[in-house]
Amino acid sequence: MFSPTCRRACLLVLGLAALGLGHAQPAKPNIIFILADDLGYGEPGSYGEKLIQTPHLDRMAAEGMRFTQFYAGNTVCAPSRSVLMTGQHMGHTRVRGNGGGLMQSLQAGDITVARVLQQAGYATGLVGKWGLGELDQPGEPRQQGFDYYFGYLNQTHAHNHFPNFLWRNGEKVAVPNDLVQIGPVTGAGYSKNRAAYGDDLLAADALDYITRHRDRPFFLFYSMVSPHANNERSRELGEGNEVPDQGAYQGQAWHDSMKNHAAMVTRLDQAVGDVFAQLKKLKLDERTLVMFSSDNGPHKEGGPNYDPVFFTASGPLRGIKRNLTDGGIRVPFIARWPGRIKAATTSAHVGYFGDLMATWAEVGGATPPPRIDSISLVPTLLGRGAQPDHEYLYWEFYEQGVSQALLLDGRWKAIRLKKLNAPIEIYDVTKDIGEKVDLAGRHPEVVARAAALMKSARYDNEHWKFPTASSGK
Repeated sequence: MFSPTCRRACLLVLGLAALGLGHAQPAKPNIIFILADDLGYGEPGSYGEKLIQTPHLDRMAAEGMRFTQFYAGNTVCAPSRSVLMTGQHMGHTRVRGNGGGLMQSLQAGDITVARVLQQAGYATGLVGKWGLGELDQPGEPRQQGFDYYFGYLNQTHAHNHFPNFLWRNGEKVAVPNDLVQIGPVTGAGYSKNRAAYGDDLLAADALDYITRHRDRPFFLFYSMVSPHANNERSRELGEGNEVPDQGAYQGQAWHDSMKNHAAMVTRLDQAVGDVFAQLKKLKLDERTLVMFSSDNGPHKEGGPNYDPVFFTASGPLRGIKRNLTDGGIRVPFIARWPGRIKAATTSAHVGYFGDLMATWAEVGGATPPPRIDSISLVPTLLGRGAQPDHEYLYWEFYEQGVSQALLLDGRWKAIRLKKLNAPIEIYDVTKDIGEKVDLAGRHPEVVARAAALMKSARYDNEHWKFPTASSGK
């Protein structure tokens, strides 16, 4: 029998805990990151798209926070994902291009956000495209902090939306599609008998993962392969936007390539809606932070009849995938967490993929590794305290020469294309979102600052080295 004094003390402790003021710690939230592949900044309806239907992404924005100046890690997939996983920008992260082999594999010494969350008690799962290490490499997902994975290890294999196999935890899972093999990558090519759509298999597995882990905190990296084109099919058959049917767009007076792309995006959107439906069904909705983005800007790889301009895929931005103008690297980014993130909000905070390391570590009660280029977005997301800003963001790109780009103070975009001794272009993206007017001649001080940072913000690693500036390469 408790005394009246003890009863009052117990009631006080319970009351404080109910208000979140006691010592009891709330359960760690689930974290889901949904990543589209080659979806442009302007393609979700909430970012301006008029022709493609994205009701679930639009509802996500209405129920959460939409960022207007958020950047991918790079303008192509593998380095962009390396930035995402390591929290290091392009001058420091391991994988800096689509190089294949060990050039495109994380190493044993790399610390991924999956590892950080795993060590904090999270179940960690990857469903979809990886591209940062294959079965016999140190970058294979289970060696980089994932307890479970299902999907594509090799990014070229991931071009094929109707694969004849996928990977699950190091084992091949047969898929009932035939295959016309093209190139040296196992599973790359296209299928004639298209019985099972890879994206649908990934979607089902993501829902199953959520169900299996509903009783413990989990991190799910749901890495879609839509709306990336099948490049091999594009070259062979002239059409690489692979989808089972054209859905709502079948009756449109558009070229089939446009219909197929639109159908891919809407099918992607439905998969996002299915995730939210599953969270509600399992009563996990308010315990789960869900974020959505794209790995880089929109592609033009669906074949000769596909043009992203038809859908204004880059929105008001200039450029597409493989460009360092904002059309290639500024991406849609939406965050939703009912009861924690205020609904129907828009943020102009300047962030990038690398910031998700610090963000997810803070949300999950984990300790981020040292030597990262990551600032937590929690103050912006939860309205809690002042949000620190980056002095600069940095990118480098290795195709057709070596290019560099910086964003200084969230305002000045500096670009040097293809040669390390090329002139630096300067754009004020706060006033010139389309990067049309080069202001380098008017702002020599910004040029000088950018030139210095293009040297100091990076270092070579064993696979990604800069030529000397004197070579002019």
